[in-house]
Amino acid sequence: MFRPCIDLRGGQVVQIVGGTLSDSGAGTHTNFVSQQPPSWFAELYRRDGLPGGHVIALGPGNEAAARSALAAWPGGLQYGGGVSAETSEGWLEAGASHVIVTSWVFREGRLDEQRLDELVRRIGRERLVLDLSCRRRGEDYFVVTDRWQKFTELKLSAATLQDLSRHCAEFLVHAVDVEGLCRGIDGELVRDLAAWSPLPTTYAGGAKSLEDLATVAALSGGRVDLTIGSALDIFGGTGVRYAEAVAFNRSQRPGGAAAAQA
Repeated sequence: MFRPCIDLRGGQVVQIVGGTLSDSGAGTHTNFVSQQPPSWFAELYRRDGLPGGHVIALGPGNEAAARSALAAWPGGLQYGGGVSAETSEGWLEAGASHVIVTSWVFREGRLDEQRLDELVRRIGRERLVLDLSCRRRGEDYFVVTDRWQKFTELKLSAATLQDLSRHCAEFLVHAVDVEGLCRGIDGELVRDLAAWSPLPTTYAGGAKSLEDLATVAALSGGRVDLTIGSALDIFGGTGVRYAEAVAFNRSQRPGGAAAAQA
């Protein structure tokens, strides 16, 4: 299934090449900057029945923009970006269905189980999404943090996802090496996530055409959802029409063929 996104930088909806993101902004490659406010996208996703999308703040200066998107569809979108135990409840109160956390639960490259447990105590595992965005090193995928620039010691595997599934409701995984490039998905990672994850999992990275939706569904047996960003026409892309992605989702539901034609 297709899951939408609202990526924020400097208070604006953007699409970037993920592997170039930095705190200073130097070297960050931006594919698209929208003239529409974040709430416009949230209202669009609400109209088209696309729950479970994510609002991601890519650095500071995005709080007001994120809150406007969440307010446009209370309970319909997840929020990530600088979330900690202290801020998690506030984002849920602002309208996020879940909070997405990555860097805060890692310290010095290692998973901090005390921090993870603190998050779960505060909000419950059912409101937590763990972002396990990764880059490849050798034959394996390792979680990366801090604007996707720092490798951790956590390797993605069946054992890793099984263990972490006790603490959260979903996983979000950006394939950082192909994120924003529109050169195709990392099919090997999609297959691995489908085989390893016992929870709903969303993959993002590299999608370039509508066929990628069908490919992810086939590779994962329908167990992994796909976020499409830079290739979408609503983000200035030419590879995927947003209306076609919406129709794809409708076609996958009961009575879907009729729904897709409606």
